[in-house]
Amino acid sequence: HIAVSVDMLDTGIDIPEIVNLVFFKALRSKTKFLQMIGRGTRLRPNLFGPDQDKDCFYIFDYCQNFEFFNQNKLGSEAATQPSLSKQLFIKRLELLSSVRKADSANEGLTQLGQEIAEHLQTEVAAMNVDNFVVRPHRQAVEKYSEEEAWDDLGTTEYAEVAHILAGLPTELEPEDETAKRFDLLILKIQLAMIQASAEYIRLHDQVKEIASRLEDKQTIPMVYAQIELIEDLQQEHYWQDITLPMLENVRKRLRDLVKFMDRKQRKIIYTDFEDELSQAREVSLNGLVSATNSIQYKKKMMSFLFEHEDHIVLHKLKHNVPITQTDIEDLKRLLFETGDVGTLEDFERVYGKQEHLGLFIRSLVGLNREAAKKAFSDYLNGHRFSSTQIQFINLIIDYLSQNGVIEPSKLYEPPYTDFNTSGLDGVFQDNDADQIVGILKAIRQNAAA
Repeated sequence: HIAVSVDMLDTGIDIPEIVNLVFFKALRSKTKFLQMIGRGTRLRPNLFGPDQDKDCFYIFDYCQNFEFFNQNKLGSEAATQPSLSKQLFIKRLELLSSVRKADSANEGLTQLGQEIAEHLQTEVAAMNVDNFVVRPHRQAVEKYSEEEAWDDLGTTEYAEVAHILAGLPTELEPEDETAKRFDLLILKIQLAMIQASAEYIRLHDQVKEIASRLEDKQTIPMVYAQIELIEDLQQEHYWQDITLPMLENVRKRLRDLVKFMDRKQRKIIYTDFEDELSQAREVSLNGLVSATNSIQYKKKMMSFLFEHEDHIVLHKLKHNVPITQTDIEDLKRLLFETGDVGTLEDFERVYGKQEHLGLFIRSLVGLNREAAKKAFSDYLNGHRFSSTQIQFINLIIDYLSQNGVIEPSKLYEPPYTDFNTSGLDGVFQDNDADQIVGILKAIRQNAAA
């Protein structure tokens, strides 16, 4: 199965079976990049058969995204596009300000300004102050929910409304998006006209195109009822003396009709280019561990430690041989400078900062069982023990073989309290218990340079 997306797999789409991701588009948003990688991290038991779980996935990056994010840790986030509702609110506010600065004797402009103010006031009044998004701005919402607040807005008030209220959710009935986009287009034309902007020509051409496409839909009664206006809009002479109130009339009469237009047909262009792909190579992404799957990193670390178990420092840790600070430096070079398991930063993102690296690595690789027995040999050879005491010590050796070190406090917890509710002190005399704790501390100290 192949899933293709022109941008990114939509949030919420979960395909655990994904084992191959192909990046065929340059990404600059770190958020999108990590979200796309995350699509491959979904667990899938028995993917390849019974007990053959999904344990990895591959990314084929044809656009050097990994190289980009290795150089640009934070990516290059694009500016967030304001919502359509926010754009409409801002444009209406701008138009209100411009209209009120124009000829106050023009009744048409005065009426238009009054209608815009009423629209904005209605929108603010419909903002529910109990909504958690609106609640922090309650004071401004309540202030501008009153009609009087819109009568004489100054520069400070316009800025306050734009900065605080634009984009807040309202409880008005949702409207058709195509109608809202047509509203935005007309608002832009009105602003371009009053500001004498060069954008006016391009925007008015868009309205003429819409009128032309609506004319093709005149068999629809609602469209036919406005056919005279639709035809006029396609004539250039109609635009020569058009006014802001006339444009507002166009908006009101056509906004509910644009939904009937057919989508533009795009001509399909056939190409026959042969792709040239360079040789594939593996690329590691710095700092990716915590953002994707720490489980995979831990598996990789364990595999690396197993493959290098004959390294002198790892051999010392595994066999309870005391290590030095020089050994620790050698261990760091082995782990973090070969590039096989990432950097120290990658390590710390998964395991956290480790005060004693040798001790922590010992906890991963465990202690050789014979070495653990040898640590207790002198003590065991000089005493006679009951079967319970021998079982107790064997349980300690089992734990050391698996985990490398053991805190003495654990000897007073299950499963050691299964022998006696007092744990170590209930099974051994004080002197014997002290010797056992001393052995465990020595084993720990050998790995804690």
